[in-house]
Amino acid sequence: MFLHLGAERVVPINKIIGIFDIENTTVSKITKQFLQIASEEDLVESVTEDMPKSFILIEFNNTYKVVLSPISTGTLIKRLEQPLSE
Repeated sequence: MFLHLGAERVVPINKIIGIFDIENTTVSKITKQFLQIASEEDLVESVTEDMPKSFILIEFNNTYKVVLSPISTGTLIKRLEQPLSE
């Protein structure tokens, strides 16, 4: 199963490490440092030019990648919880 992160970007659910709210988590100095290091190492991808509301940490080629999404964490979690259509 896949999770739609915005625009044309989807990721396999089994590759998701975590879904984080940008506004609440970037208050932390450690999270800011993590995102800065990820950006410097070219491990951050933005799915649109819209202001991100969340970031999704995914497993990618035996490392990780941060995907910035304009979709809120609440909406992403609801998408994960929706049963498959039959």
